Amino acid sequence: MTRLLPFRFDQGEQTLWLLDQRKLPFEEVWVPCRTAAEAAAGIRDMVVRGAPAIGVTAAYGMVLAHLSGEDPAEADRVLRHSRPTAVNLFYALERMKPHWGNPEASLAEARAIWEEVERTEQAISQHGAALLKGQVLTHCNTGPLATGGYGTALGAIVEAHRQGRVSHVWVDETRPYLQGARLTAYELCKAGVPATLVTDNMAAHLMSKGQVDAVIVGTDRMATNGDFANKIGTYALAVLCHYHGIPFYPALPLSSVDPKLNSGKDIPIEERSALEVTTIRGVPIAPEGFPAAHPAFDVTPHHLITGIVTEKGVLYPPFDESLPRALARGAGRQASVADS
Repeated sequence: MTRLLPFRFDQGEQTLWLLDQRKLPFEEVWVPCRTAAEAAAGIRDMVVRGAPAIGVTAAYGMVLAHLSGEDPAEADRVLRHSRPTAVNLFYALERMKPHWGNPEASLAEARAIWEEVERTEQAISQHGAALLKGQVLTHCNTGPLATGGYGTALGAIVEAHRQGRVSHVWVDETRPYLQGARLTAYELCKAGVPATLVTDNMAAHLMSKGQVDAVIVGTDRMATNGDFANKIGTYALAVLCHYHGIPFYPALPLSSVDPKLNSGKDIPIEERSALEVTTIRGVPIAPEGFPAAHPAFDVTPHHLITGIVTEKGVLYPPFDESLPRALARGAGRQASVADS
């Protein structure tokens, strides 16, 4: 995949540059961050989004705090409050804690976190590709823009197409923020993968016609029993796959597993602005002042999952046994996640 990375760090300028994903695919605008608070604002306002990319951004936010002379404890607090659901944010900040007060060590650790993202996603892409064939449907955005690496679910799709296994991709538009329409479609164009954009409510129709051979999605936080939170609409896809007998796979680095959670019922679900539902790119699509709900994520129960694609391989039920084994087998520091 041709990678359009969501950030770059300029050590000379002491600046983290974020590619403004709110403006893609129409404009390529880079937003400078020179403090932890500016990095946190970039996360909160969805200049950068996607669980692994949020984690890397948070790590560099702590680097900025050191370079600008901020109190690291306050910088950590501000970053932790930027978004609540993606566990990679808290994982990265825990990784940075031992290096508070040491700018060089802080920068080295942030680089290490980013490099780990790239290594794990290469493995995820290979393991996931082996599961996919024919026509695949995906939801939201899980490519390089969401991760800073090679992508999780979308990385597997692109690799499967490269191997001649996947012939076509159905791209959910992913209302209300349209990550599928704006970002996944954009990345698949760059990768040269045949794809078709569909509205979220078309999935059942496609499945009933035998036009979907598998569904693979990303993950923002997973409990140790396999329940997981992902972009709103994921749960519905899992239910549809279960009904139609279609394999359903979440793809994720093991750093997205929260070892403190035994089930998905305790995963915090972010509630975002109603304006993101009642407007599209600032254009109203509902009567002025009409109330709207916007839970940004939903939780898919583990019994609807065929297998979990990780850098350690594909995990199968019972997940409350296979997930802890995978974490213990080599995840190491990735198993240590702070309370959110």
